[in-house]
Amino acid sequence: MSVLEKRLEISVNVAILCAFLMVAALAGQRFWLARSADRLSGPEIGAKVSLAGVDWTKSGRTLVLALSTTCHFCSESAEFYERLVPEATNHGVPIVAVLPQPTAEGRSYLDGLGLHVQDVIQTPLTAVDVVGTPTLLVIDRTGKISKAWVGKLAPKQEGQVLASLQ
Repeated sequence: MSVLEKRLEISVNVAILCAFLMVAALAGQRFWLARSADRLSGPEIGAKVSLAGVDWTKSGRTLVLALSTTCHFCSESAEFYERLVPEATNHGVPIVAVLPQPTAEGRSYLDGLGLHVQDVIQTPLTAVDVVGTPTLLVIDRTGKISKAWVGKLAPKQEGQVLASLQ
């Protein structure tokens, strides 16, 4: 075997090894990202939620809007929330807005969106099992999450939220 053939064989082997390592790294990254997305997919149905000053037993269900003043998806969802708030009120479902920002800042943000929510609470979003905004939760009278929607909702999901108020 000539020196040229030997170098060519080594080069091909190195190229195959590099290609294998790249495929393995990409597969591992996709697997890891998929697992992370599963963990961050949203609140767990049935999880108990406790918020200072909120008595879940006053109503059969309570709608929680977990928002942030820095969330552009929250602002983009304002049109839906403008329909949602009166619908919830008409069905006797209390609404609690939860934001990580100070209450006055949160209330000002909501007013700027045209949303007039009576209860605005400042708390870390993790206190209501939320990892991303916007998140809508329906909490039952025992304080457990019965329904949850995360992110800017598609029309079908908006319909599901409205139906949950019936």
